[in-house]
Amino acid sequence: MSAVDEVIKASYFATAALFIAGLRSMSSPATARRGIVWAGAGMTVAAVATFFTPGMHHLLLMVGAIAVGMGLAQWSGRRVPMTAMPQMIALFNGMGGGAAAAIAAVELIKGGGSVAAQRPGDVAVLAVVGALIGAVSFGGSLVAFAKLQGLIKRVLGFPGQNAVDLLVLAVAVVAGVLVVLGETGTIRHFGTPLVLGFTGVAFAFGILMTLPIGGADMPVVISLYNALTGLAVAFEGYVLGNPAMIIAGMVVGAAGTMLTQLMARAMNRSLANVLFSGFGGAPAAAGVAAGAARPIDPSDAAITIAYANKVIIAPGYGMAVAQAQHKVWELAQLLLDKGVRVKFAIHPVAGRMPGHMNVLLAEAGVPYDYIYDLDDINPEFATADVALVIGANDTVNLSAKTDPASPIYGMPILEVGRAANVVVIKRGAGAGYAGVENPLFFEDNVRMLYGDGQEAVAELIRGIKSV
Repeated sequence: MSAVDEVIKASYFATAALFIAGLRSMSSPATARRGIVWAGAGMTVAAVATFFTPGMHHLLLMVGAIAVGMGLAQWSGRRVPMTAMPQMIALFNGMGGGAAAAIAAVELIKGGGSVAAQRPGDVAVLAVVGALIGAVSFGGSLVAFAKLQGLIKRVLGFPGQNAVDLLVLAVAVVAGVLVVLGETGTIRHFGTPLVLGFTGVAFAFGILMTLPIGGADMPVVISLYNALTGLAVAFEGYVLGNPAMIIAGMVVGAAGTMLTQLMARAMNRSLANVLFSGFGGAPAAAGVAAGAARPIDPSDAAITIAYANKVIIAPGYGMAVAQAQHKVWELAQLLLDKGVRVKFAIHPVAGRMPGHMNVLLAEAGVPYDYIYDLDDINPEFATADVALVIGANDTVNLSAKTDPASPIYGMPILEVGRAANVVVIKRGAGAGYAGVENPLFFEDNVRMLYGDGQEAVAELIRGIKSV
């Protein structure tokens, strides 16, 4: 083994260490930024080391592609607002899956007609599996992006869709098997058209599988496709003999799989239910809550909050849409200056991606020690004078605890109704994103402050200052 090979292997080992250290740091908001820097450094080391691999060609094209990619990433990272992070993450994640599928397709086309001695069966199998997973992730992530961006505004499903999806998947699997048999010389190789056809059918399956899934389920879907992208990259890393790709893919795949399980558990639903039930975007067949919501004037709400000893703020996607996170923190600071104890309650699936509310609050400058997860904050609602709900419906929906007929029954919720007073800032009187009516809004201790989240919070600030 040459000295260059030794340096490359050492670089890949350093990459693995940086990836793992970065992932560990990302487990805490206080060290997440450092973790991203470490992981980025690891990717840089791996990319530079790869350029020195013997037999590497088209270096100018590679450098040009990297420059274009970095430029687009820098531009989008600075221009895209935090409220649009879910769709950007879905899009970038899809690009990873698409890249893995493209690598597999190129390798399979290059190996067309080779015998087993030249292209071992395990390499061909992993190339095909990686292409299948990567293409599914690419297609599904594009649909997730379109839903979150508002390009697709409703659930697109049809009777018997699950059966059609399974048929399309079966076609992709059969085509993949034929590709493997052709690659290993077992049967005549069908050439480029079969490889492209197989990849295209897998891509179509990803689209079809995601179209019926509603936006309320996007946190689970995004984390699932993140896991699939990681697995696809790991498989293609084996095909290329690149340890850095294998390690990076395995780390991303494992983290994404764990996060998907946590997200599904937070909704008290199986992954199969999320993917194939079609729930999450259309009005659900749940019982209609009896009663009438009681509106409150901003000045009265401000008085209630100003004279509280303890206030717990529960943000939701409505806060993101209104871009109200800075005003919410301004309100919290005003209360803290008055000696009020303030805490933020975060549901695991609040928003449109895992950690969405945490990201928005961090952008606004909310210290991490003011932010509490569901399990930690729920016991404290009973001692709170006011629970201030901003743009949340499904994550505080009482039907999850009281109505067995509700599609979200059994999902853990933020128990804001246990507070002495509940003020809910909401754009209108309609049901939430999942289409499930919330009986919380008709409770005696709940008052509704209708309006845009940012404007409503601004009115509360003005009212509290005048008290």
